[in-house]
Amino acid sequence: MNSKVFDRPVYLRERRELIREITCLEDAIDFLEEWPERDRDIVHDAALKTCYMAFDGHKPVKTGRNAIRSFGEKKGILVKSPGVMPWMIRSRSGGGRLSA
Repeated sequence: MNSKVFDRPVYLRERRELIREITCLEDAIDFLEEWPERDRDIVHDAALKTCYMAFDGHKPVKTGRNAIRSFGEKKGILVKSPGVMPWMIRSRSGGGRLSA
């Protein structure tokens, strides 16, 4: 098991209808590295630095999770755990089952 995986995912809104699930430090770092340069600030810098430090083992993984979660909260993009994920909804067409 990868020791850099969060105990619970963090959900961040990327666009109006797109929610990104952040499950590990690699996901958090990727999300922060993809953040637009023009929108970066001290909050972004602190979250990114904390995630890199956790990734390198200088801080606990939980601290990295808290950093990306706080970033999302301060930017207004943190989403509570979605109740129903799209892949959980059963298709009306029979779910792709074939009769034997």
